[in-house]
Amino acid sequence: MAHQTTPACCGTSKAAELLQLSVGTVQSLVDKNILHAWVTQGGHRRISLESIQIYQSQQQKLPAVERLMNDRLRVMVVDDDAVTRHLLQDTCLSVHPQIDCCAMASAIDALLQLPVFNPHVMLIDLLMPEVDGWELVKRVQQQKKFAKLQILTLSALSENELQSRGGPPQGSQFIAKPVDLGWLRGYLLGLLAPQAWV
Repeated sequence: MAHQTTPACCGTSKAAELLQLSVGTVQSLVDKNILHAWVTQGGHRRISLESIQIYQSQQQKLPAVERLMNDRLRVMVVDDDAVTRHLLQDTCLSVHPQIDCCAMASAIDALLQLPVFNPHVMLIDLLMPEVDGWELVKRVQQQKKFAKLQILTLSALSENELQSRGGPPQGSQFIAKPVDLGWLRGYLLGLLAPQAWV
């Protein structure tokens, strides 16, 4: 019996890293059969390296990445609490197929990913270790490229605690935790029509 070789492949996260796209965008490319993928017996999704290379070469010939990215609303969630971070990301992705969302565990990660992902909306937790939400908002606002970026700042602090720290960052919309997910869905849907983020 001839031995069947498994084609060279990688996981979704690695594919996202190779293509410099978010995991949500890679999953969308798989759903559209632009990237060839299959699921292993263990339930893990594997993506063909050949299809990734073909996609990369196509990007070099035409500005398809920009077209792909420009017709999507890109949301970045920044929260050091894993449960909240994944809940917000899952909520954003479930609102509409046209929404892409990446989730960062720290302000440093967010600043590194910012020029790659180019978000239209950021949800930023104010209380984070090392670089907090106030500092992150300030650094984002210093970049002219993100002048139109919508910033939502999140915190479970009471109003008095918040005011004792100077209040929410200027230029941001403050949302108290726990976030009303119904409100968030409505907010994102409002941005989608008619491409209000452009």
